Amino acid sequence: MVDRDVIKGFVSSELEELDLEMPQDISQAQLVEAFCQYVEDDCYEWLKDNLKSFLEHGDPDWKWIRERVTQ
Repeated sequence: MVDRDVIKGFVSSELEELDLEMPQDISQAQLVEAFCQYVEDDCYEWLKDNLKSFLEHGDPDWKWIRERVTQ
């Protein structure tokens, strides 16, 4: 879901800004992949929670939704 190349640049920049060095036994590719998986898992949970709120936990306000759809 997230662009690994974009995340690679982001992670490199943030590590530099924070003045952090990666351990030698973890490659940049491994760190990027682990972070991407972390973000994707978190994003999925965030989406589920927000969809429940959007649909008002099974009692959606269809009038309100129609207004957003037709804007």
